[in-house]
Amino acid sequence: QVQLVESGGGLVQAGGTLRLSCVASRRIFSLSEMRWYRQAPGKQRERVAQISTGGTTNYADSVKGRFTISRDNTKNTVYLQMNSLKPEDTAVYYCNALPPNAWGQGTQVTVSS
Repeated sequence: QVQLVESGGGLVQAGGTLRLSCVASRRIFSLSEMRWYRQAPGKQRERVAQISTGGTTNYADSVKGRFTISRDNTKNTVYLQMNSLKPEDTAVYYCNALPPNAWGQGTQVTVSS
C-alpha cells in the first residue's frame, strides 16, 4: 500500500521559515515525480513545487525564489524548504507522488502577520 506521510507544518510569523518533509513508501519513491500542493480555505488546491526523478524542479510563480524542493532518495523523502513566508502562504500542504497519484494527509502551515 502506498503511503505518504508529511510533517513539519506549524505556526510561524511572516518572514519566518519552515521545512516540510514527506516520507514515501520505498517502492514508489524512486519511480515517482514528487510534488507539493497547498489548499487555502475557500480556494482550489494549487501545485506549489515539483521535482522529477532526475532532480529537475519547477515552482509556482508565487513561491519562486522563496521555496526550494529537494529529494533524498536514500531516505525516500522529499522536502519543501519555505523561506520568507507570507500570510498568503497559509494553507494545508499536501505531498503527492506521481505515479501512482498518491496523496498524504496534509500538514497545516499558518503564517501570522
